[in-house]
Amino acid sequence: MNQAFVRFPRGFLWGTATAAYQVEGNNTNSSWWQWEQQPGRILNDDKSGLACDWWNGRWKEDLDRAAETSQNAHRLSVEWSRVQPEPDRWDELAIERYRSIMRGLRERGLMAMVTLHHFSNPIWLEEQGGWENPETPLKFAAFVRKIGEALKEYVSYWVTINEPNVFTYTGYLEGKFPPGKKDFNAAMHVMENMVRGHALAYHALHEIQPEARVGLSIHYRSFKPASSSPLDRFVARIQSAIFNDLFPRAAKDGKIRFLYRSINVPEAAHTQDFLGVNYYSRDLVSFDITRAPALFGRLRYPENADLSENGFIANEPEGFFESLKWGLQYEVPMLVTENGVEDLEDKMRPRYIAQHIHQLWRAVNFNWPIKGYFHWSLVDNFEWERGWTMRFGLWGLNVDTQERIRRKSVDLFADICKENGLSSEMVQKYCPEVLQNIFPD
Repeated sequence: MNQAFVRFPRGFLWGTATAAYQVEGNNTNSSWWQWEQQPGRILNDDKSGLACDWWNGRWKEDLDRAAETSQNAHRLSVEWSRVQPEPDRWDELAIERYRSIMRGLRERGLMAMVTLHHFSNPIWLEEQGGWENPETPLKFAAFVRKIGEALKEYVSYWVTINEPNVFTYTGYLEGKFPPGKKDFNAAMHVMENMVRGHALAYHALHEIQPEARVGLSIHYRSFKPASSSPLDRFVARIQSAIFNDLFPRAAKDGKIRFLYRSINVPEAAHTQDFLGVNYYSRDLVSFDITRAPALFGRLRYPENADLSENGFIANEPEGFFESLKWGLQYEVPMLVTENGVEDLEDKMRPRYIAQHIHQLWRAVNFNWPIKGYFHWSLVDNFEWERGWTMRFGLWGLNVDTQERIRRKSVDLFADICKENGLSSEMVQKYCPEVLQNIFPD
């Protein structure tokens, strides 16, 4: 077999991503903790509990693992409910704990990318109407200023809001996230307020730290019409325009475009120094009159798709390339801020990683401005409404004992990070079933 190697640019960022609520544990002031206590909200009524026990210090060993496997960056979040547990009180000890984590990242040679909102609100904010309240953008900006001042010594890459499209869709149209609504008008208010919150946060961070790099992370889904029907084509366009485009377009030109109206938010124009792309899979879309909360779209995966163990993700690497091509329109550098698959047995993950990294290299080879890749996730964590039923970690987690379990994908990703590229030898070793697909003779 001929040896082949695809290399990435010097200085490319390789890391994993985590989110505070999912790894810290016992986050009792969060809206999600409150949500967990309601029967039926989480699959199997799972509880986050200690999660990965980061708040008690196990971040140290997990970040050791990241550094020892040749990663050079890590994306993590700061939990608003810990820093501001009450409307009129800042927890300085919690802030100092986050400073310790940032110091720990620097000591391990890991560049920190910090997310400031990752699905979770303080309970007091939720009680005031959450992101439906027009005052919330100002309150978010105050939190961002507090954290920006506290962490500016250690952080220069900031994600203001993670997946505002998923937060809005899942919490206000599907009802699977707090506050559990199915109300299109409420969703529109939340979208507008999140755009305003992002804009205020962007300007606040640049006042505190002029050299800051600030952006959004968007969950990109490739919506393809399930047939040639005009209705299928129409609903696929609508899904993409609202789910994929609304937020990054508003951060580009200051206009929020809904189905039938446009809102000017001039302060949001030119408020992304980079675009964070989260990609997992792509869908076929068909028109369904009964699916009003989902914008009349019914989603499914292609027939004979390579499905994850719970059928939650289809391995569609070409859709990853499409997501990066889509991101070019915003004319800013891109970072892949999440990409991964749920796979307890680690049978699918090696080929998923290899095939997606190959598509990433294709995009980089076109000289597209892609600066880094963060795999979701470093270690199994609490997966929101899916609880502990889905395992996304390179490292496995025994929830009862907190033991970490080394999966073979750890070593594949370590080789990619160490060599700054992907080789036919790696593919042959970890996932030979896709060797001809990636490196044909």
